[in-house]
Amino acid sequence: MKLVKSLLLGSAAGLIAVGGAQAADLPVKAKAVEYVKICSLYGAGFYYIPGTDTCIKLGGYLRAEVALNTNSDFNGQFSGVGGAHNRLSNYYTIRSREDLNIDTRTATEYGVVRTFFDATFSWTTGGYNGAGAGLTGGATAYSTAGAPGAQADGNVAQGAIGVYYAFIQFAGFTMGKAVSQFSAPWTNYPANNFDGLVGGGGTVTGVNQFTYTADFGQGVTAAISAQDQVQYYQSGVVNVSAITAAGIVGGAYGANDIAGSRMPDLVGMVRVDQAWGLFQASIAAHENHAGYYGVSELTGHPEDKWGWAVQLALSIKNIPTGAGDTINIQGVYTDGATRYNIQDLAANAYSMFSGATSAGAYQSVGFASAPDAVFIAGSGLDNIKTWGFRGGYTHNWDPYWNTGIYGAYGVVMYSDAAKAAICGSAAMGALLVAGSTCNPDFNIAQAGIITRWTPVKNLTFSADFNWTRIDQKYTGQVAYAGSATTAKPAAVYDLKDQDSFVMLLRAQRNW
Repeated sequence: MKLVKSLLLGSAAGLIAVGGAQAADLPVKAKAVEYVKICSLYGAGFYYIPGTDTCIKLGGYLRAEVALNTNSDFNGQFSGVGGAHNRLSNYYTIRSREDLNIDTRTATEYGVVRTFFDATFSWTTGGYNGAGAGLTGGATAYSTAGAPGAQADGNVAQGAIGVYYAFIQFAGFTMGKAVSQFSAPWTNYPANNFDGLVGGGGTVTGVNQFTYTADFGQGVTAAISAQDQVQYYQSGVVNVSAITAAGIVGGAYGANDIAGSRMPDLVGMVRVDQAWGLFQASIAAHENHAGYYGVSELTGHPEDKWGWAVQLALSIKNIPTGAGDTINIQGVYTDGATRYNIQDLAANAYSMFSGATSAGAYQSVGFASAPDAVFIAGSGLDNIKTWGFRGGYTHNWDPYWNTGIYGAYGVVMYSDAAKAAICGSAAMGALLVAGSTCNPDFNIAQAGIITRWTPVKNLTFSADFNWTRIDQKYTGQVAYAGSATTAKPAAVYDLKDQDSFVMLLRAQRNW
């Protein structure tokens, strides 16, 4: 019996051991895989971030472009070696750019929480500067580098990274870097690719702001905003006491004497956006805050002075000329807030040369400047007034081709006191030839045409031709001492209106 009992217990133990081994060898059931799910709450392209209730969308574009007859990748030949129109001026400037944007949204009991980030990675060639110091050539100075000198790595390190937008939206508030509430939805581009149009608000690359937007339904919204003026909305507070003859011809009537920031710009906007189009009214207040009259605190300073700007914008859609055709127009008036007209990507100082019109003159020159305000030692700030408009019409020939025509106009006006300070300066007196007249007022006229071809979805080729004229109000001649930077000799130059012509060719793939 003891033998039988031992056999039974041994067999049971063996079965248990075998069963345990088999259980260990069996595959364990895998956890469910969290596949990326489509989020249909906010339109096409959104997906849920795995494990969360937040939706995300990635987007961007890759752009390759060449600007012909300019030293800029976004503007005309308005100053420096570009405006000199000689052997130092570029015949072309090339840029390649990748844009990446990240849009996240989460539904909450307070509404949607949104974050948006948009960055660009750019590589730009060209942008030569005159070397000066007795040299007539320009050391290699890539426009993104800001300083001369070729690098052993081919200047790879001089590619530029830019942050366009970085903002949070929650319960009607926008906090961060976004397009100004003053600007129309098309910002600088009523029908164009050319960046430098005057005639309205800009900041296509965004401006830091704290904004509340109220939505009244039926496409009616209103916003109030405090936005940073430092980066994009200061056109200059100029101390005319520091005026020089060389500075005048270079497009400056003294030293830019902006002091530390005190107040953000205050902006209000009302917009109606419906199927027929859009109407918007905008207003902005801008504080001008100067430094000292001289080099120390003891010299005193002018008191602060507020400027302001107003703008009306209108977009008309579904017009009889064709499906998708659009007209965009806007007009603006500023007093001491020039960048709301001559926006941040447009030039606000000009020094342009071309051929002479009078016997005995070497060449002709046109110079102009558009600051926010000017002053002289012992006086208060004198605001510069401007007005302008811009607009464009886009016609779709078929689903693959469209053409846009566009134009802009800007007027810059100095007060009698400001004219007296500039024209009565010793520097201006030494510069103007006898019989010439002094008037720093000027106008800017611009026109262009663009044609786009989209052979496949999200791939567009375009050609944009732009003409800009600087209509300066000086007459006669100047005795210019010349400049080593632009290789201009000391000579007599006619005072004459100047023109710039730019062709922008672009290929862009959106994704």
